[in-house]
Amino acid sequence: MAQLWGGRFTKETDQLVYNFNSSISFDRKFYKQDIEGSIAHVTMLAKQNILTETEKNTIVNGLESILSDVESGKLEITDEYEDVHSFVEANLINRIGDSGKKLHTGRSRNDQVALDMKLYTRDEVLEIDELVKELLKVILTIMEENTETFMPGFTHLQKAQPITLAHHMGAYFEMFKRDRSRLRDIYNRMNFCPLGSGALAGTTYPLDREYTAKLLEFEAATRNSMDSVSDRDYIIELLSALATVMMHLSRFSEEVIIWNTNEYRFVELDDAYSTGSSIMPQKKNPDIAELVRGKTGRVYGALMSILTTMKGIPLAYNKDMQEDKELTFDAIDTVKGCIALFTGMVRTMTFNKEIMEKSAKGGFTNATDVADYLVNKGIPFRDAHSISGRLVLLCIEKKGALDDLSIDEYKKENKLFEEDIYQAISLDTCVNKRMTLGAPSKTVMNQVIEEYKIYLFNN
Repeated sequence: MAQLWGGRFTKETDQLVYNFNSSISFDRKFYKQDIEGSIAHVTMLAKQNILTETEKNTIVNGLESILSDVESGKLEITDEYEDVHSFVEANLINRIGDSGKKLHTGRSRNDQVALDMKLYTRDEVLEIDELVKELLKVILTIMEENTETFMPGFTHLQKAQPITLAHHMGAYFEMFKRDRSRLRDIYNRMNFCPLGSGALAGTTYPLDREYTAKLLEFEAATRNSMDSVSDRDYIIELLSALATVMMHLSRFSEEVIIWNTNEYRFVELDDAYSTGSSIMPQKKNPDIAELVRGKTGRVYGALMSILTTMKGIPLAYNKDMQEDKELTFDAIDTVKGCIALFTGMVRTMTFNKEIMEKSAKGGFTNATDVADYLVNKGIPFRDAHSISGRLVLLCIEKKGALDDLSIDEYKKENKLFEEDIYQAISLDTCVNKRMTLGAPSKTVMNQVIEEYKIYLFNN
């Protein structure tokens, strides 16, 4: 059992206890961050004359050789070590001798693991942000190509008003744009270095914590050593943000699933992102969208798990906090995989524009525009709403659309109707007369698209 402690103990830890306590099976992910943090730490120790330059160089060279060997596959991180920290330190001592025993000077595993988790999480935040950005680029391309693609907008899963595909996709652009903003906030808020906090009360060595923070590209060193080793807020915030990303992906997936049905046929999924049935040869299933929708619960579970773990922990570090890692790793990997696959699915998805437009013409999506027509003639909106509702009822009885009613039928309801009613309730008018910022008209959408291009260029 390779471990970093033992002087206080007179007998070996029970093997079951050791296995239960061990974290090497999952924190091996940290090897790069652990070595990066250790190099910064010994560099600072040498600057403060706690180590000699020779000792620093020997330790750094040893650490770099371990990193190189792990990445080449020459050195394997095995379960004989309690955690990744003991793996690195034991191999360092084996390679360079007693100088390796000085690596841990002025440092505790508590601030070491806090640093490793922050470094790892910080790197992953940037990777996730890039994946979301790539998805936004795909959404923006769809928007640019579909400012004149009419489709029904829905409320309560019922046709409500006509919009364009560009407008619909713009809603998801806004969602994922907010997700990137949350990730950026998390990055900025977590970007403070805990190394040098010791177990909970700092150290008597004259460490230069701001120098270490600078070496590791943190904004600054943390200001309270107890909080530094017991803070997991950034993980909670990240998992909350990732849960929101997955919620947005799940909503989008649900629409793709609905649009892919025989009843809608709004979209055609690429064969590479679909599967068939083992018994029904006609099936083409939206499995990627369904799996993204399903894996959302998995990420939600990670958030609830860490909240539950942290809710009763007194200051400072407690072993419970080891439970922050597996669920965070799993959530990160799940989200990254889902975003990448979803982006590929959307990029290759084709839209049945004629079917979407035909659907927009049905369901009385222009009923509000009938009422607005009368309002513009001086009729109070509540009265106009009632008149439009009676005309819809007439259409239902006749099994037709508002566009199919004769001018006499319109005038029978109100004499202010004229021939221009048909132009007023056409899809083109219904969409393109909506000129307020955020509305679906082509003019407004083109303005918003340009704003989105600038946003993606600058962010």
